[in-house]
Amino acid sequence: MTFALASIHIYPVKSCAPVTLKSSAVETRGLARDRRWMVIDADGRFLTGREHARLTLIRALPNADGSLHLDAPATAGIRVPLPDTHGRRIATAVWDNPVAPLLADEATNAWLSKFLGAPARLVHMDAECVRAVDAKYARAGDEVSFADGFPLLLISQAALDLLNSKLAAPVAALRFRPNFVVTGTESHAEDGWKRIRVGEVEFDVVKPCVRCVFTTVDFERGERDPSGEPLRTLIGYRRSEKGVTFGQNLIPRGRGVVRVGDTVSIIA
Repeated sequence: MTFALASIHIYPVKSCAPVTLKSSAVETRGLARDRRWMVIDADGRFLTGREHARLTLIRALPNADGSLHLDAPATAGIRVPLPDTHGRRIATAVWDNPVAPLLADEATNAWLSKFLGAPARLVHMDAECVRAVDAKYARAGDEVSFADGFPLLLISQAALDLLNSKLAAPVAALRFRPNFVVTGTESHAEDGWKRIRVGEVEFDVVKPCVRCVFTTVDFERGERDPSGEPLRTLIGYRRSEKGVTFGQNLIPRGRGVVRVGDTVSIIA
């Protein structure tokens, strides 16, 4: 049975605006340039859209030389140079996983602090900044970016359509921060997948994605939905022992390029 890859998305800075692509290289840590940057506070704690919804208004566009261009509403953009590999590293963590990324330049940190209204700094995950995938789901050597837990996230259009049929106001797929959106399936068919091939790249389907209040943040307005949707509706039919689930986490089992329109084949 085969389906199709309808869209590809990356989030160059964790919790910031999505970037939609026609194709992407697949690397060990996930899609190229996906969540290789992250915002931290003055004490080194990572910041996300759960607590700082305005992060979703920041659009980060990667440049060919590894630098970024940051833009935000009513704010002049800024180019962020790629930090020198011999630059300052910051001890921080993503949830309980310690990492030591490189600190961005002072101009960038001042720009972020001004936009967010609180002290903030940007850090970069280079090749030497290694973060392992949870050993319960991984093989030796599996790595992940600054994503919450796994290299990639997949949702199906059918699952989104089912949800939207229950909502007074439909939500976009990007509320769920997917890397892949797949079409042609039954709703939540991905719950039963164990291994898939997208184009020529294989992935293990390792764990349902447990959802939180971040799904209630409208990334186009940088504000949380006062009705608590779509999480409120999901609680009614997607609650499990592990939490409210929507979509599946993936670990790449190869490298290559994936493209919109690629066949998605179910291996197991």
